[in-house]
Amino acid sequence: MARSVKHSVNRPPTPDEDVRDSPERDELTLGEIINIKLVESGEKENLMELVRDRLVESGWKDEMRIACREHVKKKGRKDVTVDELIRVITPKGRASVPDAVKEELLDRIHNFIRSAAL
Repeated sequence: MARSVKHSVNRPPTPDEDVRDSPERDELTLGEIINIKLVESGEKENLMELVRDRLVESGWKDEMRIACREHVKKKGRKDVTVDELIRVITPKGRASVPDAVKEELLDRIHNFIRSAAL
């Protein structure tokens, strides 16, 4: 039976096969280890919430909403797909994340790594 996989707008889909059981490699990358530890500890969800809050506080979310509405208005409501909107807006969104938000996130990740003694 085929499994239905929901894809996230923000993250690539999770592979069906656990990367730790993959025959092509014997070891996890450092990034994979950090991600596993973040998820297991619940810190990843805390970081996601922090980023969401900071993006709202900075006005970034409103800017992205406006950019989406302008694109839809320009192209016509019936001529825009969600996939097209994501493709057009994502580069602008990534480029416009405030440096302070990025710095705070990196600081929190660094502190987590230090405290987890990875």
